Amino acid sequence: MPWGSVLAVYFVVWWIVLFAVLPWGMRTQEEEGEVVLGTDRSAPANPRLVRKTIITSFVAAIVTFLIWMLFGYLGIGVKEIADWLEGR
Repeated sequence: MPWGSVLAVYFVVWWIVLFAVLPWGMRTQEEEGEVVLGTDRSAPANPRLVRKTIITSFVAAIVTFLIWMLFGYLGIGVKEIADWLEGR
């Protein structure tokens, strides 16, 4: 699998994982009891974006490595996955 393809897969996986990680541990300003004037009550009180970015990068690297192992090292292709999903 060429490195350009690996980077493209990592980029896509990173964004998918980010949207899965964003809600983790999120508490609203209303739940915290400190609503900042001019913001919505449901806005995050402390989004912890740096921490979530690090977690996202780590998880995306693992998922990308597993995809690379399937396609690049083990030689499993899209056809084999489609056949497996169809039950052949």
